Amino acid sequence: SYGPEARGGASRSEVIISDGEIDYPKAMKLDLLLALTQEACDLYIKDLKEGGILIVDNQMVKRIPKGNFKVVSLPIIQSAVERLGKYIVSNIIALGVITRITGIVSEQAVIQAIKSRVPRGTEEINLQAFKAGLKLAEDWAKSQKERK
Repeated sequence: SYGPEARGGASRSEVIISDGEIDYPKAMKLDLLLALTQEACDLYIKDLKEGGILIVDNQMVKRIPKGNFKVVSLPIIQSAVERLGKYIVSNIIALGVITRITGIVSEQAVIQAIKSRVPRGTEEINLQAFKAGLKLAEDWAKSQKERK
């Protein structure tokens, strides 16, 4: 079957991270929203809680909604294409950005997950993409400190 993203629509995936028991497998209010398209941003922004983090691709999301949340706007897709020559690793670059910005999961744990879960033969490009995402987030954080 093909999801809405294959037909050009927005898609959604949720990850719930907790040290405790997870009572319900669906996120009710999001701590973080990653939007790589304007459509996804417009559609799912209502689910981001106050004080949350909105991460957007700065080439694809031009209209940032107003709200009480932190906005991180980065060239995620452009970085995938320019640095690694493959659009498909945009999600792993985004994973690096999320890992560095939130600190909710250790970089080492994500590296181990990448090594064990990506298709055989793609480990290196996925690790490079993850590191590119870490660097994007690090550079963004430095630029925010310089503005203050």
